[in-house]
Amino acid sequence: MALHGHLRSGKPVSPLDSVLVVGTGLIGTSVALALREHDVEVRLADLDPGAVRLASELGAGLPWSAQEGGPAFDLAVIAVPPQYVAAELLALQERGVARHYTDVASVKALPLAQAESLGCDVASFVAGHPLAGRERSGPAAARADLFLGRPWAYCPTPETSPAAVETLLGLIKLCGAEAVRVGAEEHDRAVAVVSHAPHVTAAAVAARLAEAPETALGLAGQGVRDVTRIAAGDPALWTGILSGNALPVAKVLEAVAADIAAAAAALRRTAGHDVPDGEPASGGRADDLAGMPWVTALLERGVTGTGRIPGKHGGPASVYANVQVIVGDRPGELARLFQVAKEAGVNIEDVRLEHTPGLPLGAAELSVQPQAADTLIGALRAHGWHIP
Repeated sequence: MALHGHLRSGKPVSPLDSVLVVGTGLIGTSVALALREHDVEVRLADLDPGAVRLASELGAGLPWSAQEGGPAFDLAVIAVPPQYVAAELLALQERGVARHYTDVASVKALPLAQAESLGCDVASFVAGHPLAGRERSGPAAARADLFLGRPWAYCPTPETSPAAVETLLGLIKLCGAEAVRVGAEEHDRAVAVVSHAPHVTAAAVAARLAEAPETALGLAGQGVRDVTRIAAGDPALWTGILSGNALPVAKVLEAVAADIAAAAAALRRTAGHDVPDGEPASGGRADDLAGMPWVTALLERGVTGTGRIPGKHGGPASVYANVQVIVGDRPGELARLFQVAKEAGVNIEDVRLEHTPGLPLGAAELSVQPQAADTLIGALRAHGWHIP
């Protein structure tokens, strides 16, 4: 058995010896890859043999079949859509596959209610949700570091055994995530605000591009890419997520829709359209901003909301200085850029890239501590980099 809490070869020793991962998509395979870095024995199962084969080839573990015997796993991680979690949990428990069970679905109340309805052993099950992901899906998109520093919600019930909770906390620690204990209903309301409704609104904006003229698409910049990036997620997967958290998401979308409708009405008023009888139309004059105070107030609320998003280390978001650097579209350019920052003793807090359509170059925006900006700019210019 592993020695809990000690170190071996510079790595934390795993509190888990063996884990079964059921579902080898992005999250399941990423969990498996993270565990393999700590020498945990990982076995993989999925309805799609090709997904299991690819995950295994990536080093996530060995395939597992329900017909296999042997000792029970320490933990079974159920990485399937929320509406299938309870049925999978029951099937695994009936075969005595593991001592404890968890899931990674982004909805928590539905699987818990279904598990109780099906008669699952809820004492050995802890509902969980790592808040990490990508717009890409499948095992090929998985990364061992996907969960580093990310919150991992877990939702024990009064019936959950302390041993099951301890086992899940061991998994979260090995994956490098931050455990956050929260009730299932509270979790679902929270993710409706920070994940599920934003995905729908991003899809609504991106849908406008489906029939947009080529002229508009040719003018697309980083702003529209930022707003629509997550809309590239798998529609089938997201349909299951949204249906599992339907009412909380609907309430958030209704509030967003009300704001958007009010903004549209204010803009129409400013443009002189749909003005009530008896009131003069503005004619769309640039100096007539009849509806704009409300729009300005909405924009200001947006700035306030953005400022409340925690920074990369949690807590209030840090204010960084942004240094823009022109980079060529050539192999090794970013590596050279980061090497200059390293030699200058400047930590790059964040980076984003913006490509220049039709040209073999783009701009890298490096976020650094304000006091380090001049040092970085000087070092980059000394090495021949162009700072706009």
